[in-house]
Amino acid sequence: MGRTAGAALALAGALALTTGCDAAEDAAGGVVSSATAAVASAAERKMNEVRDGVDAKAEVKAGEPRADGDRTVAEITATNPKDRNADYTVLVDFRDGEGKLLDSVVLNVEAVAPGGSKTGTARSNRQLSGVTEAEIGRALRH
Repeated sequence: MGRTAGAALALAGALALTTGCDAAEDAAGGVVSSATAAVASAAERKMNEVRDGVDAKAEVKAGEPRADGDRTVAEITATNPKDRNADYTVLVDFRDGEGKLLDSVVLNVEAVAPGGSKTGTARSNRQLSGVTEAEIGRALRH
């Protein structure tokens, strides 16, 4: 085999390996995206189980996310503007710096006093890497 043919075969082999790596990365990314979508769907179903809930997204705020062991956590504060105790069920979305959904969790903040505030901790389902933002997807007062 000549030098040109050998070089061409080596180049073709290298391209095949590179393409294989890209395909593996794409497949892995697809698995993570599917898992994230499944978690988000489960969280949404949990929110839909709440009976007699009133939209309270404006009454709930997310603090800055931080690492806690192998998970990401964010303090979630519910402020009750009503004249009786209230419970809150909150859907917290963890997103990357570009806004891509990384994880979703549902948190209950119970027995928030009238005119008072209470904090709970939202904890990711898995390890998240990079810049992470916590945002309130939905919040229900009940």
